[in-house]
Amino acid sequence: MTQTSRHHKDDVRIPGRRGPATTLRVASALAVLAILWQGATAGEMLMRSRESFEFHEAGAVAVHVLTGLAAISAFLLRRATRGPLWPVVVAVVVFVASFVQAALGSEETMWAHVPGALVLMLGAAAVLVSVVAPRRTVSG
Repeated sequence: MTQTSRHHKDDVRIPGRRGPATTLRVASALAVLAILWQGATAGEMLMRSRESFEFHEAGAVAVHVLTGLAAISAFLLRRATRGPLWPVVVAVVVFVASFVQAALGSEETMWAHVPGALVLMLGAAAVLVSVVAPRRTVSG
């Protein structure tokens, strides 16, 4: 029988565990939105719009900050709940990859920049799903 656990050790509703969980939810949701913003501004950059370039640069800073905050929050949540390790690993990889992505942002490396954006999006979305999807446990 599968059921949603109310008192599982990973349950973020236990007092003292809400802070990192809430921060991770907000930071990862905003990171996903910031990465989507990057895609929107990238399309405008193809038209050589200086304003879009400035928006894209500001969006990159937001991605760095938000993915960094998500990585720290994922670590703190893991430490508080002893939950799965993979969201922490993915969050850290996404944070580091955001800097690699920024370094690959020139015309000469656009061949790697565009697929890198997809990897960032998938990783950021995986971290978001890890904290908003209900935890399930098997009892029997």
